[in-house]
Amino acid sequence: MSPNQPGQMPKMPIPGVKNLIAVGSGKGGVGKTTVSVNLAVALASLGHATGLMDADVYGPNVPLMMGINRTPMAYGERIQPLEQHGVKLMSMGFLNPGDKPLIWRGPMLHSVIQQFLRGVDWGNLDYLIIDLPPGTGDVALSLIQSAPLTGAIVVTTPSDVSLEDARKAVFMFNQVKVPILGIVENMSYLICPHCQERIDVFSTGGGRRTAKEMQVHFLSELPLDPAVRIGGDSGDPIALRKGAGEPFLEMARNTVARVEEVSREEGPKIEISE
Repeated sequence: MSPNQPGQMPKMPIPGVKNLIAVGSGKGGVGKTTVSVNLAVALASLGHATGLMDADVYGPNVPLMMGINRTPMAYGERIQPLEQHGVKLMSMGFLNPGDKPLIWRGPMLHSVIQQFLRGVDWGNLDYLIIDLPPGTGDVALSLIQSAPLTGAIVVTTPSDVSLEDARKAVFMFNQVKVPILGIVENMSYLICPHCQERIDVFSTGGGRRTAKEMQVHFLSELPLDPAVRIGGDSGDPIALRKGAGEPFLEMARNTVARVEEVSREEGPKIEISE
């Protein structure tokens, strides 16, 4: 659907939110939510007002990874986001806790995405990170068609299978005119705990090579580190850890630089809330 086609909602700014960044992937299993969580935490630790919207409504893992699982309060018609590690949060996991699955069709998905975008009192944010579900389905398209995204980050691993799907995600964002902030290569390498030698478990250089081929930026390569899994399972993201969190802080700094580049090209998209 083209931006001016009848029946599509206008891309109205989210009051108070300067930059909306979608984090997507062409397939599951690449650590997209891990990247989203640690990017949000890293941005907050760098002094940026940051929110994280969990749009992966079928697999909402943000509550576990952020170490919080309460029911948000509502004041009037506005939902108040929860806050953890300096990041404002909203997730279907807060509203549908436990193991009960959601069995929803497209219109219901569209409705909940709009509620999370415009029915949540996000306040004034420098960055709202949106963790998309894997693939290029209804949720991603609903979000893209209704929200003025500053740009998108595509997460991959170095493996050829993952890179093939990452290219599809890049093509999708290009087709709908969303700027690509860059590619993040997750699980890029392992540092041996005994000899400190770098081990390329899933091949090497694929993300950087794909970014060059597709003429997009390469934002960062992130390690395959047991501490990343431990942090995600315990609700204590690795970006909070001195030393081990440095690759994620570097990713956040590179993201800020790319957002500034895109903003200079396209102009501001902020509507300050009262």
